[in-house]
Amino acid sequence: MYILANGRLITRDAALPCLPDGGVAIDGAKIQAVGTTAELRSRYPEAAFVDARGGVIMPGLINAHTHIYSALARGLSIEGYSASNFLEVLEGQWWNIDRHLTLAGTRASADALYLDCIKQGVTTIFDHHASFGEIPGSLFQIAESAKRFGIRSCLCYEVSDRDGPEKAEQSIRENRDWLDYCEKTPSGMLAAMFGGHALFTISDSTFEKMAEANNGRTGFHIHVSEGMNDVYDSLRTYGRRPVQRLQDHGILGPRTLLGHCIHVNTAEMELIKETETMCVNNPESNMGNAVGCSPVLQLMRRGITVGLGTDAYTNDMLESLKAALAIQRHSACLPNVGWSEVTDMLFKNNPAIAEMYFGVPLGRLTPGAAADVIVMDYKPFTPFDHTNADGHILFGMTGRQCQTTICNGKLLMRDRQLLDVDEEAVNAHILEEAKKLWGALNHRAY
Repeated sequence: MYILANGRLITRDAALPCLPDGGVAIDGAKIQAVGTTAELRSRYPEAAFVDARGGVIMPGLINAHTHIYSALARGLSIEGYSASNFLEVLEGQWWNIDRHLTLAGTRASADALYLDCIKQGVTTIFDHHASFGEIPGSLFQIAESAKRFGIRSCLCYEVSDRDGPEKAEQSIRENRDWLDYCEKTPSGMLAAMFGGHALFTISDSTFEKMAEANNGRTGFHIHVSEGMNDVYDSLRTYGRRPVQRLQDHGILGPRTLLGHCIHVNTAEMELIKETETMCVNNPESNMGNAVGCSPVLQLMRRGITVGLGTDAYTNDMLESLKAALAIQRHSACLPNVGWSEVTDMLFKNNPAIAEMYFGVPLGRLTPGAAADVIVMDYKPFTPFDHTNADGHILFGMTGRQCQTTICNGKLLMRDRQLLDVDEEAVNAHILEEAKKLWGALNHRAY
């Protein structure tokens, strides 16, 4: 057992939302108690003490949609690539990268993303993977990295017909094999969804195979109406809008997560609500790809659960939170909207989505909850308590201010020092794999 205390405690628990000098007692993978620093030290005199040094103690952050396969693209320039629309972005960059990604490259990509997560206070991710260069075993490579770095991970493989029927079959099998593994070896740290890429890359017959392979065991994690080409293809080829087409194939439901949902109309929103399907917004990626602004305010007004992701544009959830607020206000041309919606996405809805898949209380610091805790190096110069903590987070914090990260009760980083990880060795391995990938993409040595 150990105590993490001597900080400003934000619990996200209405019964005890804030303590100016508090902390948590951690026993194994769970939070044993919450209280003032003095109370905890008196109650557990034999417990080891981890000093928050006056920082802000808060629940670990959750990323509801990211892509490990893009991690090695940082700083990459692909010769001849200059996209002018979203389809060209996919074909010229992301599909090009994943077609050259080997199992070793996938493992290096996972290592890179998990390192960033620890350093930025992200303790849970929902990843949507693609490595069409080498599919079989790719999710298991990511899982080995997740175990090594200690980050809670829900994984899936994005099924697509874009590289032909054999690759589509391999993608379906990878989802099924991973789902089988998670069912046979439940851990509370690894979980499975059934992935699918954008609808314009998935035929009706492939959807039928996906539904058959899943057989109702888990929810689907799928890209929906991220670009208008998704809408045009559905209408032109199938005579149905994307969300209607998903309903036709039994994809919607309370465990399914729809990524992006930018170009959904009111009828589709009602269908999402009726089926209790969830959505996830990725504001920076949407802006970077120039595909539009998700109608988050309308979705949430209907009572739809909308989570917050990064689409791997960043691994900093607080950066994504800031962008989510700005784009919703910009789109609505109103400076007084979006505050409660975007903070609810990160601090309420992401935990609700994650609890569904990991089966433990997440996103709050209460006795019995998972011991996923972070400390932010933030010393406020204005009044600070639970009533304005979100304002301090939005306008005062970034992920890089994380100084201590705990996941499942295990200290992963303490006072910005990674524990049980040789960062230089890991970075060297990642760099070698990145050079191989870049060389394959640009046909020259790096």
